[in-house]
Amino acid sequence: MDKSIKTMHKQFLLAIADYNTWANGIAIEWLQQISDEQWQQVISSSFPSVRQTAVHIASAEKVWIDFWHNVADPVYLSAGFEGSRQDLITIWENASAGLKRFIENCAEEDCQRPVVFKWPRGGEMQMEFSQTCVHVFNHSTYHRGQLVNALRQVGFTKLSSTDMATYYRVRQS
Repeated sequence: MDKSIKTMHKQFLLAIADYNTWANGIAIEWLQQISDEQWQQVISSSFPSVRQTAVHIASAEKVWIDFWHNVADPVYLSAGFEGSRQDLITIWENASAGLKRFIENCAEEDCQRPVVFKWPRGGEMQMEFSQTCVHVFNHSTYHRGQLVNALRQVGFTKLSSTDMATYYRVRQS
């Protein structure tokens, strides 16, 4: 593969990592504004509460860093996270920053290296590193959308856009 294409590839992954960090920061601000009751309230969604939705996003971002580092027994937080909201926010912020840091430190040729990962309910698969990056950022975007729905269900209305177009508009200002 042409070196300029590899460089553009890594730059693209870094751009999406920046967007993900920005959007996660907004979502985390929402979580810091809700009450404990809203955090735990049972809702109708893919996950039974705002808390469980946030745990799922943070867990997925963290576990992909584990996969990229070839951690022998990666931990899915969603399987039994018992920490506080602030504990989860700290984990989520660290994971979000860690995703970008890993990409920054990745050699150009590593964008195509295979990454083996384990499904939460069993089984393994392999994808290119760059494909896993796009997957994790897309996954987080999808579930941030569910988080918006969950927050609306518990009465939180101080929401703002986390669309990528909004991110680019804000960055240009």
